[in-house]
Amino acid sequence: MGEFRLARLGEQIRDEIAKLISLQKIKDPRVSSFLTINRVEVAADLAFAKVYVSSFLPEGQIVKGVAGLNSAAGFIQTSIAKKLTIRKFPKLTFIADNSIKEGFEMVHKLNQLEAEENEIRRQQTNGEQEPDSE
Repeated sequence: MGEFRLARLGEQIRDEIAKLISLQKIKDPRVSSFLTINRVEVAADLAFAKVYVSSFLPEGQIVKGVAGLNSAAGFIQTSIAKKLTIRKFPKLTFIADNSIKEGFEMVHKLNQLEAEENEIRRQQTNGEQEPDSE
C-alpha cells in the first residue's frame, strides 16, 4: 500500500477513535474525554497500527487511560472496521505520548529565558543611562 494511502488511513482511524472518545462510546471508566489522539502509524502490511495518545492530565491518569484504551481495543477495532471499507483492519496498540506536554514545557522555559534576558537588557540600559543624567 502506498505511503500516502497509509497516512490517509491513519488520519481516518485517528478521527474515528477521537469521535469514540469524545462521544464517550468507550465505557471503560479509565478512558477520559480529555485524552487526545496525536497520530496513528499504520504498518505497510496493515497488520498493526500504533496509536499515540496524549493529554495535559497528570502522567498517572494518562497511563490509566492508555490501559483502558488497550483493553477496549477490540471494541474500537470493530466499531471502526464497520465504518471503513478496507480488506484488513490493523490491530490497534495504544501508546502514551508525552510530546505535546514536553513541547509546551519547552516553550514555557523559552519564554522564561526570553523574559529574563529582556530584564537583564533593561537593567543594563538603565545602568548606562543613570550616569549620563547626572
